[in-house]
Amino acid sequence: MKSQIVYIVLLGVAFVAQSSLALKEEDCEVCVKTVRKFAETLNDATKKDFKLIEAEFKKFCKQQKNKEQRLCYYLGGLEESATGILNELTKPLSWSMPAEKVCEKLKKMDAQICDLRYEKQIDLNAVDLKKLKVRDLKKILNDWDESCEGCLEKTDFIKRIEELKPKYVRSEL
Repeated sequence: MKSQIVYIVLLGVAFVAQSSLALKEEDCEVCVKTVRKFAETLNDATKKDFKLIEAEFKKFCKQQKNKEQRLCYYLGGLEESATGILNELTKPLSWSMPAEKVCEKLKKMDAQICDLRYEKQIDLNAVDLKKLKVRDLKKILNDWDESCEGCLEKTDFIKRIEELKPKYVRSEL
């Protein structure tokens, strides 16, 4: 009886440890979202054959941009990819493995896969520009395809953004 209780407690501890170690979407956001998006494009016949999945993934990668394209490069889904670990993606998908688990396996093969992050969007109506870093202020101007000629200090960038704000930011009614 006592050994059964110890066994049950150990199982409980193992379960909690396993669930806390599981990869969360925010830990590997580009991979999880891209794998999920790709898996949704597959029909039932394709989902069962990892070779067909591989061919579809290469087609899928040709249409991707930015972070998703970088992920395709890391996995070997692009022609110019130096290495390829596509089997680590296609086989688990053919077994209907969830995107989080697929990315967890991929992370073990190549840690940089989970280093990809989407850039946070800045809400210019709510943010205090004085609290942003100069890098973020420059990014705002770059996103607008604007420059800040002669800007040397943070206050110069803030002033330029404030000048351009009416042109690019719509205030809610």
